[in-house]
Parts: sequence; structure tokens; C-alpha cells
Amino acid sequence: MTIQYPAMPDQLTKSETEIIDYISANPREFLQGSIGDVGKKLGVSGTTLSRFARRVGCGDYKGLKRLVARQEEAAGPAAKLLAAQQGFTAERWLVRQQLCLQKTLEALDPAVFQQAVKSLLEAQRVFIHGKSASASLGQLLQFRLRRLGLPVSLLPSGGSELLEGLAQAGEGDLVVLFSFSKVSWEGRTILDYQKQAGYRTLAFTSRSYLPEDQRADINLFAYRGEAKEYHSMAAPAALLDALVVAVSEELGDQAVQRLSRLHQMKKAYRT
Repeated sequence: MTIQYPAMPDQLTKSETEIIDYISANPREFLQGSIGDVGKKLGVSGTTLSRFARRVGCGDYKGLKRLVARQEEAAGPAAKLLAAQQGFTAERWLVRQQLCLQKTLEALDPAVFQQAVKSLLEAQRVFIHGKSASASLGQLLQFRLRRLGLPVSLLPSGGSELLEGLAQAGEGDLVVLFSFSKVSWEGRTILDYQKQAGYRTLAFTSRSYLPEDQRADINLFAYRGEAKEYHSMAAPAALLDALVVAVSEELGDQAVQRLSRLHQMKKAYRT
């Protein structure tokens, strides 16, 4: 979530930018931790945190916590949907999606994107995990990559079935996951088991700050809106399709041949 501060300085120091990103990405962790805990995690002093609280108009560190607590409580999904409906028109909504795409483009690191392409091409097998709203993105990615001939499969969404599927992944494999506003239990399991199994991980995320234990090997950022807004899937879907097209381009004639063979099979076995 993005916190709305009473007063935002025109210029921020590097430490202040990191504090803002941390609070936005981990509001509950921030609220539960002491000033010492937060300072240790960010590598700053308690004095720096107190000074930041005053700079953004909260008076002191306790005031900063009260501000974050109020906004965290008000940022539920129902409130986001209601906010999206205020003055809604299709035109305004599509313009909003243009903004999401623009912010995603501005944050795109070409080197990281190319890493993602390379990891898909070099993987012995690709496992994809998506749940809830992200399940549709997982299915889309599987569909696109399978048509190109890549060895790809969907992991079950959760429970013991997820563990049974994940147990098949090992060195040389790639596991793709979606961890936008937070990392689910399933996502944490995938990232943790990686240490034993040796597979690589690729995550689609909408957070600029990621704690060490929530980072995949490769992280692709997609902007989905601010904290109190309805979170769109337009930018993640566009980024996903860009990844598939880049993979297809790298495959070159192989991709064309595989798609042509699939087309001929459909013609031959049409019912």
C-alpha cells in the first residue's frame, strides 16, 4: 500500500526513500516492530526514523505509526472497489490503465527482463504457480509457453497438492510465481524450498521494496495502482505477454515450426 503523508518534502534522501518503500510494502510488519527492529532491518538509526516522521508531518514516530495504522485499516478490497466506482467511465478507466503501463515501463530494467527470458529458455522444466486473481495469469503464461513447445506445467494452488507438485522441481528447473501486494504462504514455501531443491525462481511483483526472504532470483515489477485503488491486472498481463514474445523471438524459426506443426495437427484432427 502507498501511505498518504500530511507533508511530503520536495526532496527525499536515500534513507527516506527506503523508509517509504519499506512501510508501503510491509505496513503490518512496520506496525508490529519496534523502532529498533525497523532501524535494524533498514540499516538506519532510530534518530533517522524519528526525523523522517517529523519531516512528513507526523510529529513523532508514534504519530507515524498511528497514521500507518489508520490507512492500513481503511485499505480493504471493498473500499478499493467502491473508490474505483466513483465517477467511473470506461474511457477514464482505460486512461488509468495507460498510466499503469507507463509506470511499469519506467520501472522496467532491460537487463532483468532479459534474464527472465534467458531463464525460461534455459530451464529444463518450467513450473508456474498462481492463486486467486493470479491464477488466470498463470494459466495464460502456461498456454502461451506451451504453444512455443516449452516444457511447462501448472502447480496446484495450495495445500499438500502444491507440495507434491513442488517436490518434482529441482536443479535446472524454473518456478514462476506471482507475489504482488504480498507473498502468500505458498509463495514463501516456493522461495524457501528453493534452497534445498536448487531450482531458480522468477516472480511478478508490484512492490518496489522486497525483503530479502521474499525475493526471487529474478523479480519483474508491474504497477497495479495505489494502495486504496482497485488493483488492475492490465500491466502484469502486458508484461507477461512481452516476456512470451521475447521468448518467441529468441526461439526464431523453432517457434514458427512448432506453431506450424500445431496448426497442421489441428487441421488434421479437427472434429
